Amino acid sequence: MKKVLVTGANGFVGSHVLEALQQRADVQVVAACRDAGKLPGGFKGEVRAGDLRDADYRKALVDGIDVVCHAASWSSLWGHTGESRRLFLEPSLALIVDAQAAGVQRFVNTSTTSAAAPDHSADPMSRGIRRPLWPHLCNVVAIEDALRLRAGPDFQVTNLRLGIFAGQRYALGLLPILAPRLKTHLVPWVAGGRTGLPIIDGRDIGQAFALAATAEGLADYEGFNIVGPEVPTVRQVIGLLHEEYGLPLPHFGVPFALAYPFAWLMEKLDPIVPWEPLVTRSIIHLMEEVSADNAKAERLLGYRPTHPWRQAIRAQMQEMQVRQTRPMRMTKPVT
Repeated sequence: MKKVLVTGANGFVGSHVLEALQQRADVQVVAACRDAGKLPGGFKGEVRAGDLRDADYRKALVDGIDVVCHAASWSSLWGHTGESRRLFLEPSLALIVDAQAAGVQRFVNTSTTSAAAPDHSADPMSRGIRRPLWPHLCNVVAIEDALRLRAGPDFQVTNLRLGIFAGQRYALGLLPILAPRLKTHLVPWVAGGRTGLPIIDGRDIGQAFALAATAEGLADYEGFNIVGPEVPTVRQVIGLLHEEYGLPLPHFGVPFALAYPFAWLMEKLDPIVPWEPLVTRSIIHLMEEVSADNAKAERLLGYRPTHPWRQAIRAQMQEMQVRQTRPMRMTKPVT
């Protein structure tokens, strides 16, 4: 029986991974989190609470562990370079070192389909592209690169490039950022809304991690794109938000070539206005075409998503109507 550790177990990805792993009889699940009281209801596995920035905690955390599912993160959709490095990149790199030293057999990593977008993202084995316009994405790619270097027969790495998060227990993501901004009537169609938006329900993310943690016959380093059963266009997603939740449709459109400079200007205005930017270059980047599909994940992992994007959006919007009483900030604390 494999002993599987899930970091970030309080968060969106981690909580869904816990639930999926608990359905398997061939694993013993260990939850790593900052607050055991915020774990999903009904979790009965071992809990190791602490802070990944604590070196002693990290070493104790990976003791006796066979597989690490790394879902802990501190995310930002723009700026916050120092915080992303200190709260996300550095603890993640240290965890990788400690896990390998402790004899962990496999490290399953959380990444994004946007890591190599738009040019090479269809290939989940492609190198990520560090983009200064989005410091946090640069750190995600840096973690991918570090894992490539360390992968080997005794330390397998499975890198999951996930689509746009949606569903219950939502965290920082495009939908809770986009919804209040549509209400301003100032958000345009970018490239006519024709690009794909690879939305994935948290339950399908959990399934993918559970399969990645237990699959046999994988290469020393294996990368997968993980998206929902259908990839809608941006226009389809905003159309659903308009038809079912009354959010305004954009009144004008711009190409990517103009959207990026406009978003750069919004970022530059941030120090002199009392609100966060209307749009950032990272949001524009998320709307670039990623051309991701599940073909490789289905072939090697048996991954078959079952939760359509409309269902995921409806579940998230239902929670947002209760929990999101003010516009969500564009950063997310460590989980």
